[in-house]
Amino acid sequence: MPQMIKGDTGDWEIVIGMEIHAQVIARSKLFSGAATEFGAAPNSQVSLVDAAMPGMLPVLNKKCVEQAVRTGLGLNSKINTRSVFARKNYFYPDLPQGYQISQFEDPIVGKGKIEIDLPDGSVKEIGITRLHLEQDAGKSIHDQSPTKSFVDLNRSGCALMEIVSEPDIRGPEEAVAYLSKIRMILRYLGTCDGNMDEGSMRADVNISVRKPGDEYGTRAEIKNVNSLKAVQQAIDFEARRQVEIIEEGGKVNQETRLWDPNKMETRSMRSKEEAHDYRYFPDPDLLPLEFSSQWVEEIKQTLPELPDEKKHRFMDEYGLSLYDASVLIAERSRADFFETVAKDGGDAKLSANWVINELLGILNKNEKALSDSPISAEQLGGLIKLIVDNTISGKIAKDVFAEMFASGKDAEKIVEEKGLKQVTDTGAIEAVIDEVLAENPDNVEAYRGGKDKLFGFFVGQVMKKSQGKANPALVNEILKKKL
Repeated sequence: MPQMIKGDTGDWEIVIGMEIHAQVIARSKLFSGAATEFGAAPNSQVSLVDAAMPGMLPVLNKKCVEQAVRTGLGLNSKINTRSVFARKNYFYPDLPQGYQISQFEDPIVGKGKIEIDLPDGSVKEIGITRLHLEQDAGKSIHDQSPTKSFVDLNRSGCALMEIVSEPDIRGPEEAVAYLSKIRMILRYLGTCDGNMDEGSMRADVNISVRKPGDEYGTRAEIKNVNSLKAVQQAIDFEARRQVEIIEEGGKVNQETRLWDPNKMETRSMRSKEEAHDYRYFPDPDLLPLEFSSQWVEEIKQTLPELPDEKKHRFMDEYGLSLYDASVLIAERSRADFFETVAKDGGDAKLSANWVINELLGILNKNEKALSDSPISAEQLGGLIKLIVDNTISGKIAKDVFAEMFASGKDAEKIVEEKGLKQVTDTGAIEAVIDEVLAENPDNVEAYRGGKDKLFGFFVGQVMKKSQGKANPALVNEILKKKL
């Protein structure tokens, strides 16, 4: 269900389209050989092309083109085997050329669609309008001096993919789900690292409001929103701001706005340019980009299993719930980890529970990433195998798991060293039960007199006497007979 805003005049629908700028994973820039690593000293990764020195010519990086095609395929989109680079003209201190090389009428990737998973368990399709390649601008720094601004051109010329959605998104929840899914797909493909805090992925959010069923309203664009939380907060604020303006008889201006996370508000930046303001024209230094369908097919053969395919396979093959499958596919490394655990442990559902609830829980608590886990996938699989073949109980497994996390030892070794093997010898369990019943004659009589709830008391006493080692299923079975 679309998320509505309650206004004084009834419900308002939020209409959202997004432009996601994703920095391409490549060792060098889109039109130069300069490096692209994050965090280098200012202006240390700038070639003469990036600095727009006279007479410099751009040379297209084939790897960046391949990454754009790979992304287009991952977004179920049409790949255009002929595209054109254009100059987008505007003045900005961190844009040395006075124009940005981008794509306009003929982008490298055309229409497509992706699925997003919503919190209520439903799935929605969002259309992709296009994906085009462009070079990034540099970075203006305003907080180093009270009187001067500084420019760092390290980012200038880095390859960006701009992924433009259809205005199919309705509300903050859907926007966050869409951005999360795009980020997940790019990470699976290895075409962008999705690190929003480092600026390698940013979103421009176009927002308008309307009465359900009406024409689209006037939109405002919020520039460079750089976290999932900020996207949600900015949409919430901006949509309410627009509803208030319209309900008070005013008009929403088509403009570019900025999100201020400190004041929790959007503020006006500039009136929105139309395309003609940029005076686009084909870049005279670059020929149209043309490649064969066969090359696209070769790239297609190298694609990994993508998140949605993996999610459906986990549900079909392993019998997992939508929730469990969605948590496990959130990161490709997490999904691979789970599959190793399930293979070694021999029980997929139990493996999913242990990965999600126990391992991710303790890693989160200790602020560790899965890649830093002291317990490997094979080791966790080994622990689950011991539960499945009744060597240890689920309760003892939790103690063994804690020891594994602290020491990095294998489960089998810990069980052996501490003598934690589960007792499955019916004679030994029977002897413990006889002792417990002999020590509690009054409770035995009360149970036989109809106090069924005392059964749990007897189970607890037997487990206590056996130091948790008695097989719980056998304890239940033998106790019932004895009582």
